[in-house]
Amino acid sequence: MAEAGRTWSLPALAVLSAAAALLLGGSGVFLGALFLQSAPPNALSQRYQGQLNGIVYPEFEQNWKLFAPNPLQQNISVDARVQTISADDRIHTRDWVGLTARDIAAIRHNPAPGHVDQNLLRRAWDFYDSTHSAEDGSAVDERGTMAQEYLKRVALRRFGRSAGGERILQIQFRVGTATIAPPAWSREQVPTGTKYRELAWWPVGEDDYRGLL
Repeated sequence: MAEAGRTWSLPALAVLSAAAALLLGGSGVFLGALFLQSAPPNALSQRYQGQLNGIVYPEFEQNWKLFAPNPLQQNISVDARVQTISADDRIHTRDWVGLTARDIAAIRHNPAPGHVDQNLLRRAWDFYDSTHSAEDGSAVDERGTMAQEYLKRVALRRFGRSAGGERILQIQFRVGTATIAPPAWSREQVPTGTKYRELAWWPVGEDDYRGLL
């Protein structure tokens, strides 16, 4: 004789139904926010812009559009260095570390590279660059502070709390931009070489490590 199927009690069914409705509703709101953030400006996205930014930025920023954008025409590399303080209060400026170069090394020859190696640092820089002036580094909108803190935390997660056995006091970023060469058959002339841009030193405090592994 076959065993009877499991029977759920009414309270259990109510809890499961409520949980399923909550998950589906939350997923719908999240996907809707991502869609509105990437869609062309409209009455709904403009009215709820603050709420949409709170859901999407910085972790879920989207760089796709409903219409295909121009392909990237530059290679961008992000380097960082830190200043540390020794036990006898001497400050040392460490060498530049190629963060982008490390990501590329982790991706090369890897048949299934991770999202962190491919996109995290690149998107963090894009977010910062889009919210700050290239001339003086000042924020151009209300997301500027968030973008700066996000970029700093992405780098500090890779450095850790110390360098050379000394506590990190400050961090500085250097970004190199090189134009991708056109194909051999093209007559287009592009500048050669890499142009570097150095940001100011940013102080590092205990709050910058909150939540980092």
